Amino acid sequence: MENLEGLLKQLPELVMGYGLNILFAIVIFFIGKYLSNVAKRLTAKVLGSRKVDQTVVSFVANLAWALVFVFTVIATLGQIGVQTASLVAVIGAAGLAVGLALQGSLSNFASGVLMVLFRPCRVGDFIEAAGIVGVVDEITIFSTKLRTGDNKVIVAPNSAIMNGTITNYSTMDKRRIDLVIGVSYDADIRATKEVLTKVLDNNAFVLKDPAYTVAVSELGNSSVDFVVRPWVKGSDYWPARFELLEQIKIALDDAGIGIPYPQMDIHVKAMPSQ
Repeated sequence: MENLEGLLKQLPELVMGYGLNILFAIVIFFIGKYLSNVAKRLTAKVLGSRKVDQTVVSFVANLAWALVFVFTVIATLGQIGVQTASLVAVIGAAGLAVGLALQGSLSNFASGVLMVLFRPCRVGDFIEAAGIVGVVDEITIFSTKLRTGDNKVIVAPNSAIMNGTITNYSTMDKRRIDLVIGVSYDADIRATKEVLTKVLDNNAFVLKDPAYTVAVSELGNSSVDFVVRPWVKGSDYWPARFELLEQIKIALDDAGIGIPYPQMDIHVKAMPSQ
């Protein structure tokens, strides 16, 4: 009874002490969470004002947020009485197990660092990687967001991108369109070449330098194949390709030059009469 009475007498002090600690811990957590967001925005603003590549800006800003948030969690636990030194020791002892359990995430993090350092692609680039074709919207610590041509957002792990082949269509400002145009064997080769050349000369997308190529590439089974290889700006690749195909078909039709298509001859033999 005496112990109980003593505990009841100390209860207000205990509630006041622990209550204040918990209250301060909550305040520290929310302030730290707010500061982590501020650190992210401030880092992005400072790097952006110095015209740093957007890929680096996004990655470093997310890293700054993560660091401040980790310190916030440690400070919050320390306020409520958790021995942070012991906590760090426990984390260090469990590091191997956690590393094995999260080796996929660690691989994504390492790949993210490599993407920032070596820059195989940047935000805004049109790439093909990990079986995905799209524009890079954001590179984060663990993943990369890609926007496809039909406006879908695909989040791919960084390791999947870095461990495979990356085709960057935006690195060079000029791209070559490779077309194969097959015409009939009855068509005049010189006339056909003249028609194709005229189409390229009159097309607004086709660049004068480097010069385009129009040449016979193969005498196929049912057609004479021409290669048509104009150079265009990288941003104009698909509009130029679609327009050239349409214009070539119309020009060949107007010139009376046929484009053969696969045909099959069937010979029916009469059955002998019984």
